[in-house]
Amino acid sequence: MESNFVNPPNDAIVAVDIGTTKVCAVVGRRNEHGQLEVLGVGKVESEGVLRGVVSNIEKTVNAITEAIRIAERQSGLTCKEVHVGIAGQHIKSLQHRGMLTRDNDHTEISRRDIERLVSDMYKLVLPPGDKILHVIPQEYTIDSEQGITDPIGMSGIRLEANFHIITGQITASNNIHRCVERAGMRVNNLTLEPIASAAAVLSDEEKEAGIALVDIGGGTTDITIFKDGIIRHTAVIPFGGNVVTGDIKDGCNVMAHHAEKLKVKYGSALAQEVYDNRIIAIPGLRGRDPKEISEKNLARIIQARVEEIFDYVVWEIRRSGYDRKLIGGIVVTGGGSLLRHIDKLVELHTGQSCRVGTPVEHLAHGYHKNLSSPIYATSIGLLLKGFEDMDQGKIMAATAAPEPKEEPAEAEAMETVAEGESGGKWLETIFKKTKDWFEAEPDSEF
Repeated sequence: MESNFVNPPNDAIVAVDIGTTKVCAVVGRRNEHGQLEVLGVGKVESEGVLRGVVSNIEKTVNAITEAIRIAERQSGLTCKEVHVGIAGQHIKSLQHRGMLTRDNDHTEISRRDIERLVSDMYKLVLPPGDKILHVIPQEYTIDSEQGITDPIGMSGIRLEANFHIITGQITASNNIHRCVERAGMRVNNLTLEPIASAAAVLSDEEKEAGIALVDIGGGTTDITIFKDGIIRHTAVIPFGGNVVTGDIKDGCNVMAHHAEKLKVKYGSALAQEVYDNRIIAIPGLRGRDPKEISEKNLARIIQARVEEIFDYVVWEIRRSGYDRKLIGGIVVTGGGSLLRHIDKLVELHTGQSCRVGTPVEHLAHGYHKNLSSPIYATSIGLLLKGFEDMDQGKIMAATAAPEPKEEPAEAEAMETVAEGESGGKWLETIFKKTKDWFEAEPDSEF
C-alpha cells in the first residue's frame, strides 16, 4: 500500500545524492530512539554529471527517476519532495561579520534576533552569477564579551557574530532544481554535500577536538574543517576517483571499464604494501592474448595521483589556519576512501592521524551491511540534515510571536461597557433605597 509523505506525520523523507559516478536515493525515517531507519535505497550509474555539476539534463533526469523508483519500490512509499546535495568546483566560502543593535538591554536575546542577523548576511553583494547557499554562525559577541556560542536568553544592546558563508553558482543550483522537477518531484532543501557527509560520519567529540573531513567522490574531493564544534572552512578540489581511473587507463594502456575494475579490485594507494611479483591478467581484445599488468606498477600509478590530491588537501588545511589545531586529524570518506591502505598513505603524506569514515554513527540497529560503505555517506547525511531542518522548522513555528488579534480588545471593551451598565444600576438601587427609607420613616421633627 502506497502513501504520500509530503507532510511530517509519517516522519519519512527522501534524500538524493546526485554524484559524478552515481545517483543515490535513500528513503528513511526516525525511530522512537531518534536513530535513522533506512527503508529503501536506489543506486544507479550517473552519466549526466561532470565534476559534481549537471552537464546533461536528460541523462540526469533519467538517473534520478530510476533511483527514486527503486527506493520507492523497496520502501512501499511514494515521494513528492526530496532533499538534494550540491557540490562542484564552483563552491566557494568566505568569512563575514554581522552586527545588530537592539532597542532594549533588559529584554532577552531571542531566536528572532539571530534570524535577523542571518537574514542580513543574505544581502551581501556577490560576484555576478553566485548565490548564498548556507550562512553558518560561528562565535557571537555581546557588548564586547566574546566567544559566546549560544546567545539566546542573554541580555545586551550590541549583538555581533562571525559567519561562515558558502556560495555557489546560480546556474548549477537551477539545473539541480530543473532535473528534480522534470523527474516529477520538488526540492525541499539544497545542502552542500560535504556538510551532509560530515553529519553522517563525524562524532560531536571529533568536531569539538578539530578534524578535517575529506570526501573523495568520483569527480571532486570535498573538504570540511571543524573546530570547537563549528564549521571553520569548506573547499572543493576538482579531482576525484575518475582522475585515478583515467591515469590507470593511460598508464596501463587498457580500456576505461577495465581500468575501473583494476582500481576497485586490485588497487592500492600505497605501493610499498604490494608484493613485487603479483601479475594481473585482463582479457585482450577479440583474437588477442590477455594483457598482463604488474600490481606494483598499478599501485604506483594510483599512489602518485592520490598524493597529488592530498597535496591540495594539505594546502587547503593550511589556508584555513587550522593545520596545527586538528587534534582528530583527517577522516576520509566517499567512494575514493575504499582504496586499500589509503589511511596509511594519508598519515605518511600529511603527518596527521587518519581513519576511514563510515556512515553508521546515526543508523538504527539492524541496518543492511551495504549501508556501512563510505559511498553512502552523503545520501545518509542528507537524510540527517533533512530531519534537522524539519525540527528547526517546528522550533521556529513554536517560538514565533503570535499576531495581535482584535477579539480581546473587543471583549475588553464589552466588559467595560458591562461594568458601566452594572455601575449605573448600582447607583439607581442606592438612590431608590434612600428614597424609600425617607418615605417610610419620616422624621417627626420636621
